[in-house]
Amino acid sequence: MEFLMAIIIGILFASAVYLMLSKSLLRIIIGTGLLSHGAHLLILSMGGLKKGTVPLLGENAKAYVDPLPQALILTAIVISFGVTAFFLVLAYRAYQELGTDNVEEMRGNEGND
Repeated sequence: MEFLMAIIIGILFASAVYLMLSKSLLRIIIGTGLLSHGAHLLILSMGGLKKGTVPLLGENAKAYVDPLPQALILTAIVISFGVTAFFLVLAYRAYQELGTDNVEEMRGNEGND
């Protein structure tokens, strides 16, 4: 199972890097989202993939899963959602002002700097 997760994580990271190196602002935002999802899967895989156990430790529990990776991932999901929403609003506002989402065209001319 860990081998399959490693392949999926690699595909997500490769796709994210490819999208973040493009000139379109929307592709960069999607790339950061994919990168965060890849990081979530990486943290979950490093925490150990176990079946049939709960993340709670009780007096009668013989087996349990460490709840720390799941708590970290939940926090990271909330933070990445907020950052992605902010980036989308910022990109939309820049598109309204400049009329393009191309990063090279957003730089402007040499004389306007």
